[in-house]
Amino acid sequence: MIRLKPRYSSDRFGGLLLSGFAWLAIAYMALPLVVIVSISFTETAYLKFPPQGFTLRWYTQFLSDPSYVSAIWLSAKLAIMATAIALLLGVPAALVLSRVSFPGNTAIAALFLSPLILPVIVIGVAILQYASALGFARTFGALLAGHVVIVIPYIVRTCLASLSGLDRSLEEASQDLGASPLETFFLVTLPQIKPGVIAGAVFALIISWINVELSIFNTTANLVPIPVKLFNYIQYSVDPMIAAVSATTIYVAIVVVAALDFMVGLDKVTASR
Repeated sequence: MIRLKPRYSSDRFGGLLLSGFAWLAIAYMALPLVVIVSISFTETAYLKFPPQGFTLRWYTQFLSDPSYVSAIWLSAKLAIMATAIALLLGVPAALVLSRVSFPGNTAIAALFLSPLILPVIVIGVAILQYASALGFARTFGALLAGHVVIVIPYIVRTCLASLSGLDRSLEEASQDLGASPLETFFLVTLPQIKPGVIAGAVFALIISWINVELSIFNTTANLVPIPVKLFNYIQYSVDPMIAAVSATTIYVAIVVVAALDFMVGLDKVTASR
């Protein structure tokens, strides 16, 4: 008993030290977000922290500008459509890559995941040249094709992780009981890999929403997503309205994470990666 006491104290000290570092890391990552949100409510006409006073003037100015509202709707439509197409392509691809062994399997898997290691700006230039050759450069279709390319690796990766732990005996039992392959997929397979599918979809939505490098090569005066709109604005003017727009994107991200936790639980999503 006398020897156990120092060991217990040492473990407790180590736990407290680890908790301290964890909270310090969380504070370091959250501090920029706190600064941006705080500045978005300042009454001054310039960026100032800590903010002076409290006003919703910059949010009102931002939301009353039709060009910003249009940019938000374009980004939302782009992110949702890119994620939906990537799901339709990525989930079947992950199923095939995890279950079928054929020559070139590894190369095809690397092809799907290659946008993760290629600079997005290179993909943007490639999409511009490819779309120009086919005659639809700087259109919504070109933007959408580029966003599908950069988000599909996240869905394939998370689905592959979920499929690696899938209990195949349940699928075999379903087919033995007379279910068709399609019924087995929707009633047995998909519910088991749902955390990976949803996690991939959320990552895809966020990556598409914040993308600047690829979008900037395929925009026009009437086709500007919100990240490109912000990038263009800060080249000529910096005021608290930029903080209000940025804070709004933070609110959207918080809502998405909260919805993810409500639907599947963040612990399951983390375990699926």
